[in-house]
Amino acid sequence: MNIKYIILGLCGSALLTMNACKDFLDENPRTEVGGDSYYKTQAQALENINSLYRIGGPTFYGNANGAYQGPFASIPVMLTGYFTNSYEGQELINLYSRQLTRQQNTRVVSNRMNDIWNNSFLAINIANGAIKNIPNIEMADNLKSQYIAEARFFRAFNYFYLVKMFGALPLSTEPYDSLDRDFFLERSSVEEVYAVIEEDLIAAVEALPNGIFNTSGRRVNRNVAAMALANVYLQQSKFPEAAQYIDIVLQSGHALAPNTDLGANSGYNKLRTSDVLDETIYSFEFDAVINPGGSWPTYGFTASANSVFDKYTIFERAYGPTNRFLNIYEDDDLRIQPNQFYHWEYTNPDNGETWTGGNVAGVWYFVEEDALLNTGRSIKDRNIYRYAEALLIAAEAKARATGVATAAGHLAEVRARASTTGETVAQITAQLQSLSVEQFVQEVWKERLRELPLEFKMWDDCLRTGMFPNISSTEKGQVTFQSLVGAANGSGATFKESDLLFPISMDELQRNKNLTQNPEYQTN
Repeated sequence: MNIKYIILGLCGSALLTMNACKDFLDENPRTEVGGDSYYKTQAQALENINSLYRIGGPTFYGNANGAYQGPFASIPVMLTGYFTNSYEGQELINLYSRQLTRQQNTRVVSNRMNDIWNNSFLAINIANGAIKNIPNIEMADNLKSQYIAEARFFRAFNYFYLVKMFGALPLSTEPYDSLDRDFFLERSSVEEVYAVIEEDLIAAVEALPNGIFNTSGRRVNRNVAAMALANVYLQQSKFPEAAQYIDIVLQSGHALAPNTDLGANSGYNKLRTSDVLDETIYSFEFDAVINPGGSWPTYGFTASANSVFDKYTIFERAYGPTNRFLNIYEDDDLRIQPNQFYHWEYTNPDNGETWTGGNVAGVWYFVEEDALLNTGRSIKDRNIYRYAEALLIAAEAKARATGVATAAGHLAEVRARASTTGETVAQITAQLQSLSVEQFVQEVWKERLRELPLEFKMWDDCLRTGMFPNISSTEKGQVTFQSLVGAANGSGATFKESDLLFPISMDELQRNKNLTQNPEYQTN
């Protein structure tokens, strides 16, 4: 790990306060205070914990600071060939990911890997410092327990992101608070990393308070930790364990945003416009003043939208579906109707100018009309976990663990909301119960493709299942699954075993001679 970032991790650098709905605006930076003198008060402990909300793993889903490049979590989805970045000629990591040519272009890809590695390990080291030092601070036991549990959640969240990206990792659960520590660790096995992740999240579930994220201060709570743990178990095909913890979320009071109508007041448009829904389990927060959402609203269009709006100067479809991917939806699926998840035309009500995508879909889910028409400042929070995903985890895990009968209703809830023909949960449940376990699980996989493509979960599904979705280019709703290695992605490139991981940063390899590069990638 980079020593500079390790030492920074001793401090509450750019620390934030997040006590209430938008209290992350109350900044209290501490950039020059070492660990021994810093962990003395409850306020200092809180500042360190709050910094974890905006460093490392969560930012990879939420930050959209560049007009030409979406959040980092969008890049692994490019490996599928079903989504593209229209500016990939400049943002080459997207091109090399889509074409499965990262191995011979490691030097270009490595620069971005260095950022991911450093920011994640910075967050891990801050969490390690909190876990070690907060027990020694004089404060109420319940707060002490909560802050430590939050730190363990974020340590697990960052390790989970890294292990999916890189495989085996340097594993440390102690802070680098002295130069006497060994900075240069070898890679621990994937199994060892997952053991720490599981232990942290189990402890977080046991210690954190209950709550609905958007109505209880927007702090990580028991349900967020249980959702993450169920996700971790699902990623490892530990289905009984995933079922156990996802049930905590299903019994928590979270719920799907309902369709008031099948137009502007659908559940999907509520998700697009509202930050106070019970469907949100965990999101990345934004605010117009201190932390606006960057270029998110511009990602909903192609470059020709530049002549339609005057509050943003650059529009690029930094993450957009191919038409072949959109064939995952049947015609009667609400999500493929205009102005639900996607759109093809928009008229500016202020000047009458019209953007037309033609045969190319923009992402309506990313569009914030107030930002585009009035403020030029994105404030929409971005969901990392929501209840629809919890239902789909429950459906798959329970089908594998206890059978289709216990799982069908969960998948049916997601499908019923997407129905334009009035099918009820009970009707869909009855249809699904006739399927074998394998048939049912594949239906869940298809539904994840339809429901979660704009939250960057597709590549994780390919990794965990070892299967690639072959979406028909001619028959809507038709998809088959084939072994990932050896399959052709949506751009016609063939997956190799080495494509399943990203390369370790070449800078990191130079710093830490105990590290080894992932197979087939360059080392210098």
